[in-house]
Amino acid sequence: MFSFSALKFVVKGFAIGIPAGITIIDLIGYVAKVEGSSMQPLLNPDNSPATASDYVFLHNWPIISNGYNEIERGEIIALISPRDPKQRLIKRVIGVPGDIIETSGSTKKYVRVPQGHLWVEGDHRGRSYDSTIFGPVALGLVKSKARAIVWPPYRWQLLQPYMLPDRVPVNLQSKTISEVTEFLALTNVETKPPIY
Repeated sequence: MFSFSALKFVVKGFAIGIPAGITIIDLIGYVAKVEGSSMQPLLNPDNSPATASDYVFLHNWPIISNGYNEIERGEIIALISPRDPKQRLIKRVIGVPGDIIETSGSTKKYVRVPQGHLWVEGDHRGRSYDSTIFGPVALGLVKSKARAIVWPPYRWQLLQPYMLPDRVPVNLQSKTISEVTEFLALTNVETKPPIY
């Protein structure tokens, strides 16, 4: 027989457990499935129906506690799509505010990342819905940092910041300030934030 005290215990457990669980997910992080091929070969390297998709741990706390000051080039982040707020994207940070990016597939050859924005791209260029399509991304759309692949077990690994050698911002490739100044004078660099 089910007693009133047992029912009270269960209701109290839900009343405390559900808000506590939601708080932990919002503050600390959660595990999310990565779909698609835009981050190959790092994530979903096989991308066939027979193999499992990668699941990554998305860490919210660095964004909540430090704002956006701790986002580095090469990190993998999760963000809200600037064109569809229901869609989450996972991309690599290529440029931070002030960086000059040599674009591929964009209308401008060079873009300066405006203040309050990032330039993000998938590792599998040409198969990625990223800044080459929608331009620099507002920092407010960034929700978390991807820290580790947690599933399948044979793919367990920490995700360290890494810059693809051919995607280093132009301003970091130059040797001196005079070379950067000369480069900027010779190029038509777009510096306005995008209109989504």
